[in-house]
Amino acid sequence: MVDSGMLTQAKKAAPPSASDPHKLSRKQTTRIAVKTREGGVLFIAPADVFAVVAQGNYVMLQGESGSHHMRESISVMEGKLKPFGFVRIHRSVLVNKFWVEEIRPDGPGKYLLRLRNDREFNVTRTYKQNLKSLAELWLGNGALHDA
Repeated sequence: MVDSGMLTQAKKAAPPSASDPHKLSRKQTTRIAVKTREGGVLFIAPADVFAVVAQGNYVMLQGESGSHHMRESISVMEGKLKPFGFVRIHRSVLVNKFWVEEIRPDGPGKYLLRLRNDREFNVTRTYKQNLKSLAELWLGNGALHDA
């Protein structure tokens, strides 16, 4: 016999499903539209993109499902993706802060940033102050020295 109170609690605790879009928050339903080379449009969730890397006049969105080139500047992408947790760490790299797993010193004033998929990126002196936005609380003596 199932307690109806427990069943009600389970229903309340269950995450909203894609089959009921009215229960999904705006952040969960936000997507990036990327024009493909074939002329179509591919929709990607910002949470699935771990980095954006500048390559000349293009940027490459690197995600779980692969990479996608776009004709856009890294500065424009930084402005568009900042509300979704993207942080500039290099003149040519943005990372999704929710993918960051570790930061290690890598010489005077420089850091090496490792993502949860083991990809690593250099953080240059110019952008080291942006590392503070990776967490709401920093614990430990000298956490992120002089950043």
